[in-house]
Amino acid sequence: MAELGSVAVAFSGGVDSTFLLRAAHDVLGCDAIAVTARSLSFPKRELDDAAAFCRRENITHIICDSEELGIEGFSKNTADRCYLCKSELFAKIRTVAGQYGVAYVAEGSNTDDEGDYRPGMIAVEEQGVKSPLRYARLSKAEIRQLSKEIGLPTWNKQSFACLASRFPYGTEITPQRLDMIDRAEQLLLDLGFTQVRVRYHGDIARIETNETGFGLMADPSIRKKIHSEIRKIGFSYVALDLLGYRTGSMNEPLSDEDRAGYEDLILTRQYR
Repeated sequence: MAELGSVAVAFSGGVDSTFLLRAAHDVLGCDAIAVTARSLSFPKRELDDAAAFCRRENITHIICDSEELGIEGFSKNTADRCYLCKSELFAKIRTVAGQYGVAYVAEGSNTDDEGDYRPGMIAVEEQGVKSPLRYARLSKAEIRQLSKEIGLPTWNKQSFACLASRFPYGTEITPQRLDMIDRAEQLLLDLGFTQVRVRYHGDIARIETNETGFGLMADPSIRKKIHSEIRKIGFSYVALDLLGYRTGSMNEPLSDEDRAGYEDLILTRQYR
C-alpha cells in the first residue's frame, strides 16, 4: 500500500472494502480517499453505512452516480452483466481519482472471489485496478478476523453484493424489480436475519439464509409475517432455499462453456 503513494478505494461499506479502506488510510492518511457509486442496485442503507464510516474515520468520501441500468445491455442481464457494470464503475472512479490527484484505484476482492464466475474481474485487469487483499492472499474469514481485532464494526456484517445479482441470467432487470428485492431483504433484516438474499424468479421470491435465519423461520408467526409482507411487495409465492445462503448461487446453472473462457482469462492470473 505504501508503494502506491495515493489510492482511491472503491468503497461499498462492506466487510472487504471497509478493511481495505482502513488499511489504506492507516498507511497513506489523507492520500487515501473513498469513492462510492450510488445507483438503484445499491440500497440506501448501504450508502448510509459507507458515509457514516468515512465521517467517523475522517476519510474523504466522494459519492458518484453510476446508474447501471443506463449501460447498454446491462438490463438484459446477460452472463457478462458484471463486466459491463465494473467497467463503467472503475472508469468513473478513475476519473474521480484523477480529479483528486490520486495515482491508483483499488478494490476489495479477496481470495474467496477467485473460485467463482466473476466476469467483473476482467474489468479489474483491463483498467489496472489494484487488488491489495488478493495480493496479500487474504480470505474472507481472515479479513473478518483482522477487522474484529482492529475494532471495525463490519467484522460480522452480512456479505453483500449488488441487487442485480439476485436475478437469473436472462431475466430483465428493472427499477421496479430492484425495489421489490430491496424491500423484501430489508423486511428480513428488520426481523433479525443476519445473512440473507432474496432471489427473483418471476412471481416467486426465493429466500437464502444462514442457520440463524433457519432458526427464525421455525417460528410460525415469523413465517406468516414474511409471507404476508412479501406478497404485499408484489410476489405471489415465497420459498425458502433448503441449501441456504451461498455466494454465486445464480451462477450454478451456467454451462461449462460459459465458465471456460472466464477461467482461462482470470483464474490462472496473479493480481497486484
